[in-house]
Amino acid sequence: MLAFLPLVGLAIGFVVIYLLPFNVAAGYADYLAVATLAGLDAIFGGIRAGIEGKFHDDIFISGFVVNTLLAAGLAYLGDQIGVNLFLAAVVALGGRIFLNLSLIRRYWLTQAALSKRKES
Repeated sequence: MLAFLPLVGLAIGFVVIYLLPFNVAAGYADYLAVATLAGLDAIFGGIRAGIEGKFHDDIFISGFVVNTLLAAGLAYLGDQIGVNLFLAAVVALGGRIFLNLSLIRRYWLTQAALSKRKES
């Protein structure tokens, strides 16, 4: 049952964004973007872990918080030393998100094909 925790969090996030619109200062946009990507990476990783039967809520929550703070912290550190570290985080997190999404998609398509075979 806890395997649906990432989906619930994603749904709540979308509802909050639509009901409570807010503006972010331009100086914080990079930090928010990288933190959002880290959060999405954790959510899709949690969904994947749930599908694989390896989901643990404590690992998901701690990974979500730590990865989000680490990504924003790296973006801040990069700004301080004059290097665009947030771009490295975007590439790494983007790759992980697409990998998790492809594995989730493959699982669902395999399940759909198996259910069609059973019906035939």
